[in-house]
Amino acid sequence: MSEFKLIKVKEGILSENDKKAGDLRQKLKKENKYLINLMASPGAGKTSSILKIAQNLNKNIRLAVIEADIDSSVDAEKMSENNISTVQLSTGGFCHLDAEMVIQGLEEVVKENPDLIIIENVGNLVCPAEFDTGAHSNIMILSVPEGDDKPLKYPLIFSVCELLIVNKTDMIELTDFNLEELEKRAKKVNPKIEIIPVSAKTGKGFEKVASWIEQKIQKTRG
Repeated sequence: MSEFKLIKVKEGILSENDKKAGDLRQKLKKENKYLINLMASPGAGKTSSILKIAQNLNKNIRLAVIEADIDSSVDAEKMSENNISTVQLSTGGFCHLDAEMVIQGLEEVVKENPDLIIIENVGNLVCPAEFDTGAHSNIMILSVPEGDDKPLKYPLIFSVCELLIVNKTDMIELTDFNLEELEKRAKKVNPKIEIIPVSAKTGKGFEKVASWIEQKIQKTRG
C-alpha cells in the first residue's frame, strides 16, 4: 500500500489568514484607521445598530462601512441613503469574511479616508467567529428574541468579542429573557467582555456604544 500525506486544510487556511489579518491590523493602525468587525445572527439588528452608532458618534469621526452578504445589496443601500460611505461584498455562498475579502473591500472605502470602518459581517454566529478579519475590535449583537442561552450554544463568538450589544431590549418584558443570566453566561465564557443593552428602535443605549468605540479609537492613536 502506498503512503499518503495528510494535509490539514483548515489549519493551513486559518494560519495564512491570521498572517494577513495581523499585517492588515498593523497597517491600519499606522494610518490611524480603526476597524471593527460586527457579528450577529440574521435579524439581530446589525444594520439598524450601525445607523444608530453613526448618529451618536462624534461628528469629527469619518465612518465607512463594509457590508457583507451572501447575495444582496439591501443593507448597503440603507447605508448610502444615510450618506455613509459603503462598499458591498457579495460572498457568493461563503458564510463569513476573511482578511483577504476585507482587504478587497477596504480598497474602495479608504478612498474616503475614514477614521472608523465597521464591517457588517455575514449573519451567522458560527463561521464569522472563526476567521480573523484584521479588525482591531470584534463586537457582537444578540437580540432579546434569540434568548439568553446563546453563550452556552455558541461560546466561540462570545470568547472573541470585546463588546456584547444586547438589542431589542424594548421588548424584553414580552419575553422570558433574563439579562442578568445572560451576563453570567457570557462572563463565564469571556470574563473581559463588556455588555451594553440597547434598543435600535428607540435609540436607547447607543450613546454608550459610540462612547466605547471613541475610547478605543483614542487608545489606538495613543
